[in-house]
Amino acid sequence: MLNNYICTVDIGSSKIAACVAQFKKKRLSNIYFESLPVKGMREGTVVDSIGLIGSLTKVLKNLKVKSGINIKFVSVNISGEDIVTKRSRAIIPLAERGNKVITLSDMQRANEQARVLGSSLEEEIIHMIPSNYSIDSKSNITNPLGLYSHRLEVELYLVCGKLSSVQSLARVINHAGFEIKDLFFSGLATSQAVFNQGIKEGLNLFCDIGSDTTEILIFQDGLLKDIQVLPFGGDDLTRDLSDELKINFDLAEDIKRSYGIIGGLNEIGDDKEILVKKSEFYKPIKQRLVAEIITSSAKSICAKIKEAVEKKASLYEINNFVVSGRTILIEGFIETLESTMVVPVKLGRITNLEIVSLIKENDELSGQKYLTYLTCLGMLCEALEAKPLGILPLHQPAKNLLFKAVNRVKEVYQEYF
Repeated sequence: MLNNYICTVDIGSSKIAACVAQFKKKRLSNIYFESLPVKGMREGTVVDSIGLIGSLTKVLKNLKVKSGINIKFVSVNISGEDIVTKRSRAIIPLAERGNKVITLSDMQRANEQARVLGSSLEEEIIHMIPSNYSIDSKSNITNPLGLYSHRLEVELYLVCGKLSSVQSLARVINHAGFEIKDLFFSGLATSQAVFNQGIKEGLNLFCDIGSDTTEILIFQDGLLKDIQVLPFGGDDLTRDLSDELKINFDLAEDIKRSYGIIGGLNEIGDDKEILVKKSEFYKPIKQRLVAEIITSSAKSICAKIKEAVEKKASLYEINNFVVSGRTILIEGFIETLESTMVVPVKLGRITNLEIVSLIKENDELSGQKYLTYLTCLGMLCEALEAKPLGILPLHQPAKNLLFKAVNRVKEVYQEYF
């Protein structure tokens, strides 16, 4: 915690959301929020650095005015198809003869060895998560600290970002006048906000439906087992409306948010119309037609999510299926996803009680408006929660990202040469 505040920034393809949490006497005292449409991002990748710098500067300037905090360091997210996941395994000897007690230092040495073996010159490791440990002939050890063994083996689940994308993001943050304190994968950060500590046993899934990508995270007994980043999102519904109705994208987005209904087509009368301005004239569009287009597109998205999940897990074994994203606010979407998945679907909600109490006092987040800031709040939750002994933190410090590539070259060279 630096200067009694934590600032988190969620850079998506449709908006930038940011929050800054203020602390007094080491206790969370207030949270301030700000969001604006974004320029310069597409599918989690920077496509216009100048536009993104402008958007980021404006959001954080507004946040500074609201909070009175001179923001310098930010925690930021990375997402989209530039995310790469892999597994890395390493074995270290503990004693030449006999066995020894496994210490935290031994675990850190094994983790570091696996990290180096999984390193790539073209990738930045964002999270490294121990999937399991093995001692001698025993496997699937959650925490080997204090056990006796002759050797220690670890399997890490590595969440990486393409180095070029990470460097581009770091450059944008720096040019806007800020420094990156921590870097998070969006889906993992958001899951920290909606999964409480009680959800540990069994198979738990989290699905974040963004504007142009959908992220699915699979947890088994509290440990992250798999991540999938799928190339579709809420913008698909908008594009289908735009194409079918022959209107521009922004107008289609407004219609989707104001009149979008999924299912229940028989309840919409033939006489119900929406007046849409085209050129200098207003054109009536049947509201049932809008609902038909959105319903068809939503069912397609839900089917794709089900297909992706079934490749990795059995639907009948799922204990919890939690979803987030502004798309799920469209009337009927959660019900459609639930009927498609044939499992109960829950709306993602903040579980950190300290944060919840402050959110309830904030009119900006009434109703489901908090979903705009869910990833920001997830990063904040991650910063607030202390990790149990022997378990690696889910994030690694991301300071000086532009210089870490040099260190990685040295590590890989030393390992193989």
